[in-house]
Parts: sequence; structure tokens; C-alpha cells
Amino acid sequence: MNKPIDMKQLISRYREIPLVLLIITLFLIINIRTPGFISPSNIYKILDDTCILMIIGMAQLLVLLIGGIDLSIGSTMALSGMSVAMLNQYNPDIPILALVAITLLIGAVLGAFNGVLVAYGNIPAVITTLGTINIYRGFTFLLSGGQWVGAHEMTDGFMAIPNTPFLGISSMIWVTVIVIVFLFLFTNYSVRGREIYALGNNETASIFAGIKTKKVKLTSFILSGVLASLAGLLYVTNYASAQNDTATTFELQAVAACVIGGVSITGGIGTVPGVVLGAFFIGIVNNALPVIDLSPFYQMAIHGFVILLAIVSNTLMDRRTERLILQKRSL
Repeated sequence: MNKPIDMKQLISRYREIPLVLLIITLFLIINIRTPGFISPSNIYKILDDTCILMIIGMAQLLVLLIGGIDLSIGSTMALSGMSVAMLNQYNPDIPILALVAITLLIGAVLGAFNGVLVAYGNIPAVITTLGTINIYRGFTFLLSGGQWVGAHEMTDGFMAIPNTPFLGISSMIWVTVIVIVFLFLFTNYSVRGREIYALGNNETASIFAGIKTKKVKLTSFILSGVLASLAGLLYVTNYASAQNDTATTFELQAVAACVIGGVSITGGIGTVPGVVLGAFFIGIVNNALPVIDLSPFYQMAIHGFVILLAIVSNTLMDRRTERLILQKRSL
């Protein structure tokens, strides 16, 4: 005889369920105020606008899972985006695929620098990236000389990177889907992915289990840098502008997407689908607030309230999960 479904355990195991229900409710409420908000065209627009946030959210996820945080994501986006934009400006004959590869390489180097300091220098991630957020932003300014790279200085092929359609869907969305699938497979089915979760749950136990924790930390930061640089490339090409202050608040938005998506800020808990849903939720809010004609100051307040509410609910969910685990062990 089949056992009845325990809804509390189901929600505790699949932490994304409450967020899915919240997103559906939010869609319906906004659609009452603004008919047509849940039209396929508008949902497609929200998805397209949220792709960059989804990618940097997953970059942040990799670091949060090991119990760290990467505050330099926005600066990595700016430096890598500016570097490749200037390279395209002064060397327009470089193939697009080569520019993409160079961008990812820059991100890997920047991420590795963070990773070496954290893993081998034993410097807390928050302190390390609090320093590199300014270092990378400073390098962006020095590289550009304080100048911008505008649309008239970029080649058409370069600006077409995120907007080239395939099967009626923009390449921005296709790239994001590829990143999501890769990160999902990596975190769930690879040895290194499982080691990342193990490290975030208990570093001491991971060391005794033979996990090379320093390499795991380095891997997380390198992948984070690569994803942030990819997001920087998409940002620069999508908006046809590389500026020194590009993505100045994106590191906070990345943390918000993760926290709203159920990622624990203490490490070891979080999923790729949760981050995608968290970013999508923020995308809905970003798209809805201007539509309902709210003051920008109210919009900022609502953003802050939503993030705070997500942190509180996430903490309560963590405590409930811990109680369930203790109850099962006591049986």
C-alpha cells in the first residue's frame, strides 16, 4: 500500500515548489492590474531580459555552495566586457568565436586569482572579493582610459552575438539554456560537483574524506569567473555599450537571485533550478514595477523588502530541514 504524500517533507525536499507557486501567483496578480502581462510575448521578453542575471546567479551559486561569496562578479563582468569590446574595436577582423574564447579566458584568470587567494592564501572569500571588486574595476578604468566603447565602434557581428535568432529564439536564451544544462549536470552528476556540496556542508569532514578542498575552492572560483565574463560579454553586446561602471550592482542581484532561489548563504544547499527561478522572479518584479507606474524609490524599497523576505523564509526553511533530519536520525 502506497504511503500518503507528506506535503511538508515534499516542500522541504523540493525547495523550489513554494517559489514556483509564488511566481504563478505574482503573474496572476499583476495580470489583473495589467492585462496581457502573461502573454507569450511578454514572458519571452522577461526571459530574454533575465538571461544575464540567471548566468551570474549561477556564477554566485558555485561560490555560495562552498560557503563563500563572490563580490567581484560585477567587476569581472565590466573588465572582461571592456577588454573584449576594445579588442573588437581596434581589431575588427578577429573572429567572433576567438573573441568569445578570449572573454572566457579572461574570466578564468580573474576567477583563479580570487580562488588562489581564498584556497591557498586562506583569506576569507568576502575579504578577497571585497578587494578584487575594486582592483578589477580599477583595471577597467585604466584599460579604457575612462572612455566608453559605443555601438558605432563595435562591429555588427560582435553586437549580433546575443540577438541572432535560432528556431525563432534569441541566441541569448540559447546560451543561457546551455549554461543551465551544463551547471545542472556538473553539480548533480560530476565528482567535483558533489565535492562542492560536501565542502559547503562540512569542510572538516571533507578533508577527512580525502577531498582536496583547496582544488575544489579554486574550481568554484574559476567557473564563477568564466560565467561572469560570459555574462559581461552578453551585457556589452546586448546593450552595445562597454562602460567603466558596467554591472555595478550585479553582484548583489546575483546574491538575491540565489537567496530567493533557496540557496543557503552558509554553504552546501542550493540548486541550479532554484537560482533560475530566483532570477526569473526578480525579472518579473523588474518588468512589473515600471508597468504599474510606481516611483523608482518605491521600486527600490520593494526590491529590498523582497530580498529580506526571501532571506527570512530561506533561514526558516533551513531550520525546518535540520529538524526533519534530526527527527529521522532519532527514529
